[in-house]
This record gives sequence, structure tokens and C-alpha cells, in this order.
Amino acid sequence: MTAVVPDSLSDALARVLGAPVTDLHRLSAGASRETWSFDAGGRGLILRRDPPEVPEPEGMAREAECFRAAARAGVPIPELLAAGDGADGVGSPYLLMERLAGETLPPRLLRSERWAAVRPRLARQFGDILGRIHAIDPADVPRLEHHADALTLLRESHAAFGEPRPAMELVFRRLAETRPDPVPPALVHGDFRNGNLLVDDSGVRAVLDWELAHVGDPREDLGWVCARAWRFGAAPEVGGYGTREELFAGYEAATGVRPDPEAVRWWEVFACARWAVICRIQAERHLGGSERSVEMAVLGRRIAEAEHDALLALGLTEPAVVADAMGGPVPVEEPVVHDRPSVDELLEAVTGFLREELTPPDPRTAYLAKVAANALTIARRELRLGPAQRTGHRARLHALGCADDGELAARIRDGALPADGPDVVAAVRASVTAQVAVANPRYLAPPHRT
Repeated sequence: MTAVVPDSLSDALARVLGAPVTDLHRLSAGASRETWSFDAGGRGLILRRDPPEVPEPEGMAREAECFRAAARAGVPIPELLAAGDGADGVGSPYLLMERLAGETLPPRLLRSERWAAVRPRLARQFGDILGRIHAIDPADVPRLEHHADALTLLRESHAAFGEPRPAMELVFRRLAETRPDPVPPALVHGDFRNGNLLVDDSGVRAVLDWELAHVGDPREDLGWVCARAWRFGAAPEVGGYGTREELFAGYEAATGVRPDPEAVRWWEVFACARWAVICRIQAERHLGGSERSVEMAVLGRRIAEAEHDALLALGLTEPAVVADAMGGPVPVEEPVVHDRPSVDELLEAVTGFLREELTPPDPRTAYLAKVAANALTIARRELRLGPAQRTGHRARLHALGCADDGELAARIRDGALPADGPDVVAAVRASVTAQVAVANPRYLAPPHRT
């Protein structure tokens, strides 16, 4: 059984390519854009397009510009066959490119014996490829935005939501106080990481997803690829594959420049804060109603993971083994008004249906069913842990003389409370740990050694 694909999309692609389209189906990849695979003219092809309800023609045009500049610079990248604003029937701004053989899924790349021989080469290759990207003349990509002050831009993006997060304010304070000296701006990929790199038996076959590219500090890419979120539980510092020294060696071989390790560590902390803001931006697509999506909704609960990573990178917290609350009971509130099944039992029933009974017609729906089941599990953990966590959080705020998170965040931001004060750090750390214990307790554990 296959998913139903609108005939209009198949027909539009056939007109663009001048060849019949077969086996058109949507892939699970891509949270912000749709990814479709199909065959036409004797070739395997990929369509990446904006969701029709939230088209971004300028952003897609920038990405097409990056594809062409990267190809000229010798960066491994799929051949771009066409790009458009969707007015030709494709329905939204898009890129059409060749489909290459290889693997992008991090759990397979990091743990499968199939890729064991490739893994040791990847960290150095990452450095070499980033060196080639950063050597591209920004004048070759004139549509790109220039991020002259990435930290201020990030703080403004966070502040726009009006949601106080003391952990973010603590991290921003630390970043502002330890900025590295600037370097000449370069083309920054913006999302160079596990999941956006196609790997085959030779190593990196293609760099994908250029939608976050901009002109800025090239060390941003180096810090981003080192962020813990992209290691997927593995220990090695660079995507779970290798060391920073291997990454830097590849970069130096390509550019003649040896990155400053301390500057890259600053950008790694920045990467954690940036991922937190990106998660909130993506969640807003659901919460704001522009794109109702369980995938986007769940990203809102990943903000605490990114905050935890930032605290780790700053040396302000440590990994911990935390028992999953799903093994415990739900606190009972008296009087009991409703019949059984209880709220938890209803959530359990739907979770079981999604995980064990539902037979999705396509990979994308199967993936979203897993995401939905995870969302329900988060809700069930909160039923168990929420009451005690709220009591503990109020006590920590009271001890600091703060009425709520808004006051704590403001006092960290304006310096009324010291960002390195042990009581402040302990309170922030406890709050972040509590949130991750609900969203994904395994994320707190030490990494896997490979």
C-alpha cells in the first residue's frame, strides 16, 4: 500500500522535466521542508519544496544560489536540475536535484557495522569540506544575509517570543562575556551536521540542506558540527565520529588555517543556544497555526535538551542516569471525579495503538506516528513528575528571591544576580534537568563509547 500523491504534482514535475514521473512518494526527511523521491527520464530525482501553506520563495532562491556556488567550488553536492517559485504547478518554491545513493540517518551511520569502515574518516573529511565551503567568495552568493553579530541576532530571536528562560539568559551572559576575536566573514553553511550529510563507502557523498546558509563567522560551522545534539548519544566530539583535532586537521589541510580550539568551543556553546531557539521557532509553526504538525509541536519540548547541552559545554552540569518516570505511578488527586480509564490510561491506550497496531501506508506517516507516540509519552511523564517538579521549582525561585521565571531571567540578564553564582547555577541546572527528565530522560545519560 502506498500513499496517495496528487496527480497535479506528478503532472507538474513531468512538465518541468519533460519526462514522465513514476514512483513519486514523500520521504520522512525534512521538518521544515517536504522531501519527495521519484524517477523521471531514467534518473532517480529528489524534490525539496516548501510546505504550500508557508512558501518562502526568497529562501529557496538563496539555497539554489548556494548549490551552484558550492558545485563550482568542488563541494560534494547533488546536481541541481531545476529551481522555481512553484507557479509552474509544483505548488510552492522548490529545488529539483539528482538522487544519490548513500545513508543520512545518524543512528545507522553511528552504530551499524555496515558503516564501520567509513566512520573513522568522517571527522577529517568534515573539516576538509567545511574549508572548501568557507573558501567560496561571498560575492558568489549575493542573496545571502550577512550575520555580523550572530549573538545579538540570536538573543533578539529568543526575546521575540516573550517567554522567560533563565537557562538561556545564563548562557547568553556567558557568551557575551567571552566572545572570541572576530575573523573575516565567509559563507557559512549554517546546518552542517549529522543528518544533512549523505555518506557512502567513500565518506561524505553530498552536503544537503543549505536553507540556513548565510555570511558570517566560519567558526560557526565548526562549533555546530561539534554540538552534542548531532552526536546522537555517541561519545566522539565531532558528530559522534572523531575528535576536534581530526576536524581541525582536515580544515587546515584545505585552508592553511588552524582553527582556534577555544573559539570553536565558544561557537559550540552558541550552537546549543541556537538549536534551542530553532526548536522554539519550529514549534511556533504549530502553535501559531501556520502549519499544524505534531513534529513541530514536539520540537518545543526539545528546547531543554539544548539548554542542558549548553550547560554541559560550559561545565555547569554533568551527565546523569535518571530513571524513566514511566516506571512509576501517577499521583492521585482527590476527589476522583471521572471514571476509568484515567487520563494516563487513555494516553497509554492511544500510545499503544500508534506503536503496535497502526499500519502506516508510507514512511513519512510511520515516522509521524512514532513522533505522536513520543508526544503522548511526554504527557504521561508529566502527569507523574509535574506536581513534585512544580513544588521544587517554586522553592528554588523563592530561595533566590524571585517570584517567577520571568523575574529570575530578568535578574540574570541585567546582572542583578551573578551568572556564575552557585545558587543561580544550581537553580537553573535543576530546572533544565527536570524538563529533560519529562521530555527525554535518556538524553541526560553519559554518551555511548564506541
